[in-house]
Amino acid sequence: MALTSDREKIAHLLRRFGLGASETELDYYANLGLKATIDGLLNYEQIDEGFDVPISKFQTGQKGRVSINGVQGWWVLRFLATRRPLQEKMTLFWHNHFATSAAKVNQPVLMYQQNELLRRNATGKFQDLLMAVSKDPAMLLWLDNQYNVAGKANENFAREVMELFTLGIGHYSEKDIQESARAFTGWSFKRTTTDEDDFGNGGRTAMFLFRPRLHDDGTKLFLGNSGAFGGEDIIGLLCANPQTARFLTKKIWEWFAYSNPEPELIDRFASRWVDSGLDIKALLRSVMESSEFYSEKAYRHVFKNPVDFVVAPMRQLGIGAQLVASIKAMDEVSGPTLGVIVVAQQAIKDMGMPLFFPPDVAGWDLGQAWITSATMVERMSFGPALFGDATLAHRGKVNYDTYPLFANNLQVDGVVARIISLLDADLPETKVRALNHCAAEISQGAITQGNANHVAGQVSRLVFGCPEYQFC
Repeated sequence: MALTSDREKIAHLLRRFGLGASETELDYYANLGLKATIDGLLNYEQIDEGFDVPISKFQTGQKGRVSINGVQGWWVLRFLATRRPLQEKMTLFWHNHFATSAAKVNQPVLMYQQNELLRRNATGKFQDLLMAVSKDPAMLLWLDNQYNVAGKANENFAREVMELFTLGIGHYSEKDIQESARAFTGWSFKRTTTDEDDFGNGGRTAMFLFRPRLHDDGTKLFLGNSGAFGGEDIIGLLCANPQTARFLTKKIWEWFAYSNPEPELIDRFASRWVDSGLDIKALLRSVMESSEFYSEKAYRHVFKNPVDFVVAPMRQLGIGAQLVASIKAMDEVSGPTLGVIVVAQQAIKDMGMPLFFPPDVAGWDLGQAWITSATMVERMSFGPALFGDATLAHRGKVNYDTYPLFANNLQVDGVVARIISLLDADLPETKVRALNHCAAEISQGAITQGNANHVAGQVSRLVFGCPEYQFC
């Protein structure tokens, strides 16, 4: 499908760079027009996020600590409630790019701090982001750089900063790894405390520490350059290398537009990005404004990752704003409110994307890798859970009153059309007729207060199982 109208383009833009194209958001942005929508998404600093829930609300236990499950829940809630969808979408992108796992770090406060670091730098200059991540205690611990000392260089970080974070495989040598590892010697962290105790762990945290006595200050030969380089110099040289721009442009294009982009397209966008000084916002704008992004090749051709799959329909139903409003009166998140967050949190995990637990340093496999027999069962099961139709033993359900959604048209075909619209589904007429038949059988031809949730749960289960719905 070729996108021609502003409304179609805006819906496509919101699916990719936002957190779904909800009816309310689409109506709002359609009145503004495409250019203003792009500006609004990118310049999110000018928008009140609408999320003021401190991490301390997720404390549990007698000692008032926040577990990694609490950090997960806090981030899921932020996905559901934020008015800055691009910031959160980019935080997720960078979480996958700089994939760090709590399975090894095992210190929730460090994972939380890294998440905030990614959010602060999500659309700034890439060199600033890379520098901050490279000095982040969670990353240092994840890739063992605290053990990287003069005379006994640990190459883990030096390898991954080139292979996964900047250049990509095949654009550096083993000698470059060895020499850059020497430059990063002495980069470590120290345990410390903070005056702020939002996290509820007694203020204990960690911060970057350079240990000069453990640093190799000798001459290094790196990517054809020679000097007594330190870690900052290596990062500068990597960001100045045109291959870094190409590598990251391709990765961002495949996340937001379509897979296997044409090499000449990547070269064109990467060249512009270099001219901007690797300004991430400038690259995103270039993609958003390009004709290729709105082409038939891009439309509904990116597989939904689990966050997209779970968060978009919940935002459409206004669940995030309701949760934040209820939490304001709580000392800590609990009861039914916590239960709804856990439904989303567990669904994202069961669909294959447990936040803060990427499978390895390369992050999650994307695209069709999201679709397996096991994850499709979970995707379909989310329909009944979302609309309160069934309690799944491992997940629970959202106690959402569906009936008012259908008040304007209680005919079976009207209810089905409403569900399809709410879920932003693009289905062929044959499948719409099948959904109408299913709803008629379940409801016996009459949608009532008593059966509305059951009808919505079962119809959404079928929608969530459609091949067409797996794409955004």
